[in-house]
Amino acid sequence: MLPNPMTVVDAARRQVADGFRRIVSGDPSGAPDWVRQIAQGSDIGYFGPGSAAWAVHGSLPTLVGGVRALLMQTLHPGALAGVMQHSRYETDALGRLAGTTQWLTVVTFGDTASADRECARVRGVHRKVVGSYPGVTGPIPYAADEPDLLRWVHIAFTDSFLATHLVWGGPIPGGPDAYVREWAKAGELVGVVDPPRSVAELRDQLAGYDPVLAGGPAAASTVNFIRNAPLGLGARVPYAGLFAGAVSTMPAGHRALLGLPAVPGAVAKPLVGALLGTLALALGPASPSQRAASERVNTLEQTPV
Repeated sequence: MLPNPMTVVDAARRQVADGFRRIVSGDPSGAPDWVRQIAQGSDIGYFGPGSAAWAVHGSLPTLVGGVRALLMQTLHPGALAGVMQHSRYETDALGRLAGTTQWLTVVTFGDTASADRECARVRGVHRKVVGSYPGVTGPIPYAADEPDLLRWVHIAFTDSFLATHLVWGGPIPGGPDAYVREWAKAGELVGVVDPPRSVAELRDQLAGYDPVLAGGPAAASTVNFIRNAPLGLGARVPYAGLFAGAVSTMPAGHRALLGLPAVPGAVAKPLVGALLGTLALALGPASPSQRAASERVNTLEQTPV
């Protein structure tokens, strides 16, 4: 007897869904312990339902934005050295991504106490990330918690999630400026000084780093690793689409420094849009973290004061 075609489709859909949940959270269910804990708490958090941060970070274009953010961070020699010298990206790339996802998700959807604890964890990690990288006149020291480097990582994330959402996401409550303004709070919680609070400020701060940004063999090696991330068979082709989408939204100058060819937006937009639509069917209308946060908010609203 031939298998039911719908059974085969459902099995393939589950395989893709489990693969991507494992990529972003480190757990095939998409709900590790820290996601389940988001359902608990005594307030709505720093943002809450209806915020720009919930709209952007709760949408699937964050999958593209996350890849873009990794590429953008590679442009800063200090950030690149920190990753190469202190992270486990070559032996446990998904573990590193899951750690970043944990911070982003808990700060966005958790209550304020959970967000504060998560940011304290990240600051503790940053204090240990120190070293140096080669410069023209000798080694250049860096520290992950120095203001200049913290700001670069923050604006690389902010710009990437905003850029990809504007192409493949829905409306942002309050518009792009609201997202930049709200997410400035997350930057401050991990020690960023004077984060941008509007798109114009974001653009100005990005341009201010132009003299520092560079390519080179180390950056090329890291980009190659990001492009060919060690994924399961079911996730490789979709991931290639996410990578192409990320590259298509990068400024030409940044792309050139990393040796990345141009990906026309006219090609990437419909293809990645179709990919994200397929993933939406596989993953469901809301992420486990969104559902947990909504559960917490609903409980708070029903609790007598």
